[in-house]
Amino acid sequence: MEPAQQLRTRTTPIPGLLLFELPVHGDDRGWFKENWHRKKMADLGLPDFGPVQNNISFNAARGTTRGIHAEPWDKFISLASGRIFGAWVDLREGPTFGTLFCAELTAKDAIYVPRGVGNAFQTLEDDTAYTYLVNDHWSAEAQKDYTFLNLADEEVAVPWPISLDKAVVSPQDRSHQGLSEVEPMKRRRTLVLGADGQLGNALRTSFAGDQTVEFAGREQFDITSEASYAATDWRKYSTIINAAAFTAVDAAETADGRAAAWRINATAVAVLARTAVEHSLTLVHISSDYVFDGTADVHREDEDPSPLGVYGQSKAAGDVAVATVPRHYIVRTSWVVGEGRNFVRTMAALAARGVSPSVVDDQWGRLTFATDIAAGIRHVLETKAPYGTYNLSNSGERQSWADIAREVYRLCGADPGLVQTVSTSEYFRPGTAPRPQSSVLDLSGIRASGFDPPAAAQRLADYVAALKP
Repeated sequence: MEPAQQLRTRTTPIPGLLLFELPVHGDDRGWFKENWHRKKMADLGLPDFGPVQNNISFNAARGTTRGIHAEPWDKFISLASGRIFGAWVDLREGPTFGTLFCAELTAKDAIYVPRGVGNAFQTLEDDTAYTYLVNDHWSAEAQKDYTFLNLADEEVAVPWPISLDKAVVSPQDRSHQGLSEVEPMKRRRTLVLGADGQLGNALRTSFAGDQTVEFAGREQFDITSEASYAATDWRKYSTIINAAAFTAVDAAETADGRAAAWRINATAVAVLARTAVEHSLTLVHISSDYVFDGTADVHREDEDPSPLGVYGQSKAAGDVAVATVPRHYIVRTSWVVGEGRNFVRTMAALAARGVSPSVVDDQWGRLTFATDIAAGIRHVLETKAPYGTYNLSNSGERQSWADIAREVYRLCGADPGLVQTVSTSEYFRPGTAPRPQSSVLDLSGIRASGFDPPAAAQRLADYVAALKP
């Protein structure tokens, strides 16, 4: 008995270009194959590229030659009949620009061609048909983003089995430019939303000099506005980092604030999630310790949400929406400190004036400096960490707000004894947002990804030192 055929794949010299050998089952009636199997192929390294259109190209004569076209989408190609010689050239910006890979394909073969890799075929038999899935809809507008290379380029030197002077080639394909004149296809970009806040400014610093990252404040992209989505060409992007949020936790308990919190933190985030799914984007979203009620001493990523107030409820709803995106990172933080108004700056200003503040001593957590959130986000994206939720705060022993206030006073050269302690119930007036008692986040997940958050104590010392005139 003939052994069962196995689906196989192999890599090529062009990053992301994957060649598949498909099991073909045949008898005297013909043959059958699973042309595309999402799960089996994903297990072998095929990206979950989300095809939206299926095309068939029929070629009547042997020697028909098409290409070399680099398209602004990914495609998965296989043969329905006949035999072809395929040539692929990396036309993306980067160190492998100009790399050539060639292979002969029959009905038992398929190939995944990532965006920006030039694609060309020459039929070796009459009546050859190949089929391909693509993850964006073709349009005349999209064709403007193609990159072309001449079939006869001498630098790449494709070894065509049938010489081009005897092949069937369109006038357009004969007229394309050579490799030295090709402008490499640029990588897809990352769009940072909410780029004018504490985290947004930290992300600007972290990605400084990276031309593939764009930053948009509310004036450039309002996440609650349909017009912002409609005006954006999502084909140009691979990733959204959402740093936009309604964070006024006490204002969220008012009638106007409640509506704003849900509009920004939940409804708009659901639209972002739908956009990410529709365009096969990676979505990075910032979550909060406020999605928990604080009864657990330490909060794990897999803990069920149990928010106490409107802000936490709206953030938890946004998290649920983001979790539906196949490529998502939910980065959960606590007690954020960055540029602009924050607790540490307030305490430093009071210390400079010799004020004796009353500070809560029965809420526990760790500070999270915006620079380290930005570094963590960059880490999971660049290392392609497994998608999912990651807790991210600075490391070290848990502290109360009063502990931190005393340390700020000490670092400022003021008397830590000036800080008076008060309970949560005594400090907050009725109508303000309830706070989780414990905001301590378990960091084992982000550490397992290879990112070890710096100690909060050292970050606090550096931050306060930078505030001094």
